[in-house]
Amino acid sequence: MKKLYCFDFDGTITYKDTMFMYLRFYNPSRFRVQFLKHIPLFILLKLRLAETEKVKKSFIGSILKGQSQEKIEEKSKQFFEHHYPKIVRENALDFIQNIDRENTQSLMVTASLDIWAKPFAEKLQMNLVSTKAEFKNGVFTGNFIGKNCNGKEKLERIKKEISDDKYDKIIAFGDTSGDKPMLKWANEGHYQFFH
Repeated sequence: MKKLYCFDFDGTITYKDTMFMYLRFYNPSRFRVQFLKHIPLFILLKLRLAETEKVKKSFIGSILKGQSQEKIEEKSKQFFEHHYPKIVRENALDFIQNIDRENTQSLMVTASLDIWAKPFAEKLQMNLVSTKAEFKNGVFTGNFIGKNCNGKEKLERIKKEISDDKYDKIIAFGDTSGDKPMLKWANEGHYQFFH
């Protein structure tokens, strides 16, 4: 029996959203300044008067734009080493470590950027399906390649990732409305399963 597991990352595998954590870790003083500057946008976001993707791009870009890929990857490694496995839910980790790897593919499907999600996916032996950071000449442009990997986009990206593979069973785990399309599509959709 061939199985596909799709795991959301932030809040499902982890206790917290990693974006703010990573950006704060990257540059604490810059993070504080930019966070305060972005509060009006965060409020508009809560009121659904701003687009998630635009606010996210603006905030991430305000801290990481112009930084070298080398430095970003180095910081991502440090971030992972500093927070793993502390921020990972024990029961999620237990579940993942007990997956029978034969005839099974596991995906980490996340709106987080590949920048800091990659070390976690590698450690958990999953293929990463995420929002992608755009680098030009080894420097982060502040842009994404393609769309923010959330909601319907998560499902589109999963389908692209598995393209022609056929699975007997697809099992998905998520914890927010952004995971709903993925959960509905799977044979088994688990909402807040590890909470």
